[in-house]
Amino acid sequence: MRDRLRSATDPMTLRRSTVEHPFGTIKAWMGTTHFLMRRLKNVRTEMALNVLAYNIKRMIALVGIKRLMAPIPV
Repeated sequence: MRDRLRSATDPMTLRRSTVEHPFGTIKAWMGTTHFLMRRLKNVRTEMALNVLAYNIKRMIALVGIKRLMAPIPV
């Protein structure tokens, strides 16, 4: 652990760039810092829908809507 902490890359910098941005974006989309639903099952569902929406928007930004929709039969 000591060697990992002394390495050139800061673990928090890596975490901020990979984990914190998506959660910050989702939190901003939600508009507030609390969930709209109550009970753990409902909160899980709400978070899952927010994550799904984030992933779809990210894929559209990276791949494009035409390439994303191409494999889907019409």
